[in-house]
Order: sequence, then structure tokens, then C-alpha cells
Amino acid sequence: MTDWRTASRSRSRTLLTRAVTTVTSTVAGACLLTGCGLVPGATGGSGGTITVMTWAPEGTKATNMGGMPAMAKAYERWINGKGGINGRKLHVLTCNEHNTAGGAADCARQAIAARAVAVVGSYSQWGRAFMAPLEAEGIPFIGGYGVSAEEFQSTLSYPVNGGQPVLLAGAGHQLGKACDDVALVRPDTLAGDSMPILLNAGFKAVKPQREAADVRAPEDSANYVDEARAALTEAAKSKGKEKDKDREKTAAAASDKDGGCVAAVLGERTETFFDSFRRLDTQAKKPQLSSVLGSVSQSLVDRTGGKESQFEGAYVTSWYPVSGDPLWQPMRKVIAENAFGDNRVNPDDTGTQTTWIAYSVFSEIVKRLGKDGEVTGRTVSRALNHSPGVETGGLTPGLSWRYQDMRAVGGFPRMANCRVTFQVVQDGRIVAQPGETTMDMTQTLEAAPRSG
Repeated sequence: MTDWRTASRSRSRTLLTRAVTTVTSTVAGACLLTGCGLVPGATGGSGGTITVMTWAPEGTKATNMGGMPAMAKAYERWINGKGGINGRKLHVLTCNEHNTAGGAADCARQAIAARAVAVVGSYSQWGRAFMAPLEAEGIPFIGGYGVSAEEFQSTLSYPVNGGQPVLLAGAGHQLGKACDDVALVRPDTLAGDSMPILLNAGFKAVKPQREAADVRAPEDSANYVDEARAALTEAAKSKGKEKDKDREKTAAAASDKDGGCVAAVLGERTETFFDSFRRLDTQAKKPQLSSVLGSVSQSLVDRTGGKESQFEGAYVTSWYPVSGDPLWQPMRKVIAENAFGDNRVNPDDTGTQTTWIAYSVFSEIVKRLGKDGEVTGRTVSRALNHSPGVETGGLTPGLSWRYQDMRAVGGFPRMANCRVTFQVVQDGRIVAQPGETTMDMTQTLEAAPRSG
């Protein structure tokens, strides 16, 4: 009896061992095929793979930023052609967030499922939807475009520019030198609600007694005639008023325009708005046009007529040097050699430029972890939190996200770079505005009402 039971138990253990071995092999094989997270190198050691994700909206009726994931894939090909980062292969996943909260959350869940160590150089206005899932898994968000408040609030976000807050404050400062009245045309969305406050922070720093008019517009309309008419009316209120005598020549010329200033920040719909605006009888009032890079680009100026474009003479505010600056040459070389004809990648586009800078920061931080250092979301964020500064080849100031480096900007405590450059469309090209230099908007934003 005892021998029979012993033999039975032995056979059961043998069958169980075989079953466990089979299941383990099957799961491991499936993970290799599907990328469920068992990625060599994710926990340290050279020769492995580092997985990251880049997302952006594509194919939508509003803003599309396909150049960001396309730039990320070009960077992946380039860096892997050089042997990777510290000997580790970079694996870039991309995701279309469809410009919806659900799409942003889905992309975040995909990054988590793939055990990405970071989300790098991405665009989404739905910060509440994507940031919480990333925070729960300890995944840092590096170099987002800067259109959601959460990018400047979450302790796991590492912005490389000042986002919309800095651009709008800079635009307000730029317009304050040119006009007594300004009309801001902006999307009627949650992300758009803070825009008037931010633009007025810069505008009122130059003209304390004045305030820009707020003209709300649908985010995805095909016709903005009503909004254009409202903007023209609001911008022309100061016709005939005495102008300041100590303005720069370029600003004085703009001030002589009887129609004041019209600033539109509608992403890809900015072109549609100004097309509607052009159809109005604006010649008698001659308003000064304005926008920010991202809503206006060199490719848009080229597409709408170059020197004959309606944007000729328009003011533009940016985070970065003009696209023709030699500082962009390394990025242009990578695009030329690794984008393989992908027409989504435009070196003049701020989304493409932001992604390049974001990946430059990520690569530098991973290098600092060492060849045998553990590379996970938590080790990457820890390195970012303690690094005294990351250089980006002069495209931004040295970037640091240590507690002592944060700006005291209400609603945007994670802001690490408040620099803007002032530009103008001249002879069909977006160039540096004569007489203007790079400006840090920290003090302007610190004095602004809380808008986050």
C-alpha cells in the first residue's frame, strides 16, 4: 500500500513539474512575441533594450502633431545606428491619442503595458487623463509640448520648455510694445480658458491699465467669420489714441496700424481663422497679426504664399531659436539621414524640435546612469530630480528639475525654462525680430494671477 502511494505521488510531481515547465515556456515565448515587459536591459546591464513611448494626435479635425512620433522614430534609428545608449538598444513605441481624453488615457495604458521607462516628447492637452496612470506606475513624462497644466504640476513631469504659459506671456509682451488694444482668439476649451490670463500677464507688464479682449472660438470649425469680425472690432478700439513716443521703430510702425492687434492661437485651425479674417475688409484698419509657433509655422507661411502670405509682417513668439539657426543642424542631419522620406517630420516644426530636445535630455540622463546602471522609470526620474543641469546644445538654457531650481509660478511649479524668443515673418521667412533679444518670462508669470 505504501509503495503504491509513494509511486503515485512521484508520478504526480513529475506531471506537475512538466506542466509548470510548459506553461512557463509558453508565457515567456508569448512575452517575447508581444513585448509584455520582459525587456532585457530594463533593469540594468549593457546590451539590453530600453523601451519608451511618444504619443501625439494624428488625423483629427483639430490639432495634429504627427511630426513628434515621426521624429521619435527617426531618433531611434539614429541612436541605434550609433550603438544605442550605453550599449542598450532604444525601442520607441508610438501612439495616436486622437486629441481625446480617452485616447490619451489609452496611450498611457499602452506605455504601462509595455513597461516603458518614460514617455518622451509627446503632445496632449488631456493632462488629467494621462498623468495619473503614469504617476501610479512611476513613469516620467519628459519634454511634453506644454499644453496641459498637469505637465507643470506633476512631480513626474519634466518639461523642456515653458509651454503655452510662456508663449502667451511672451506674445503679450511683444504685442504690448505695438498696440493699445489686443484681441486674443483662442479655443473654447478647458485648455483655452487660461490663455487670456497668461497673455494679459505679458501685455499688462507693458501696459498696466489695459487688457486683451477674449474671443472664444470652436476648436474644429471650418469657418471663423463671426470670430474674425469680433476680433477686428475689439482690436480697433484704440484708433486715434495717442501713441507712446519711446517705442522701437519696428514697434512704432506696427502701432501706426489703426486696427490694433489680433492674436490667434488655435493650433492647426489658426490658418482657417486667418483665412476667414482675410475675407473681411481689413485694409482700412490694417491690424497687426500675431500668433505663436505651433499655431504658425514656416511651412504654413510657405503654403499660404511666402512673401505674399497673409502672415507677412506677423509677430510670432517661440521657445527656441529660429529654425534657420545653426544650432539646429545636428537635428536636421538626423532627419535627413533617418526619416526616410517621412513628410510628417518638418525641422521647422516646434513639435519636431521639442521631441528632438526631449530625446536629447532622456539620452543624457540614461548615460549618467552608467553602462551597468538600472534603467527603470524610477531610476530615470531619480536621476532627473538630482541632476544639476542638462545641456541641449544651446537650444535651451541648462535644464534642471531639482526643487531649488523650480520657478515660483502659480499653478506651474514644474516650470524649468521660461525663455522665449521674439520673431516676425519677413520676406516670407520667420526670422528673429529686429531689436529684440531672448527674454526670460519668469518674473512676468510669477506676478500673474494663478491660472493653472
